[in-house]
Amino acid sequence: MAQLTDLYLKLDTLKTLVSTLEAKGEKGIALTIAINDEANNYGQNVSATISQSKEEREAKKQKFYVGNGKTFWANDNSFIPPKHERDATSGQSDTDVLPF
Repeated sequence: MAQLTDLYLKLDTLKTLVSTLEAKGEKGIALTIAINDEANNYGQNVSATISQSKEEREAKKQKFYVGNGKTFWANDNSFIPPKHERDATSGQSDTDVLPF
C-alpha cells in the first residue's frame, strides 16, 4: 500500500517546537502520524502529534498536535477524502498563492 499525503504545520507551532528542542538540548523530535478512514469537517484525514512513550499513553497524557492534512493519492482502495471546491468568497486571490 502506498499513499501520498499533505501535512500542514503552522509557523507558530514550528517556532514552539524549535524553541522547546533548543531549551531541552534535543537534536530532533519524533512525530506520530495518524491516517484515518474518515475525514473530519474540513476534509482532512491525517493528523500529526508529538510521539508519546508507553508510560505517557498509559497515564493518558494529553497529545500535542502539530499538524493535519489529507491523503490525496493511494495505489489501492485506501480512503481518499473527497475534494472540496474553494468558495469564491474565501478571500484568496491569485497573488496569495505561494510558489511551493
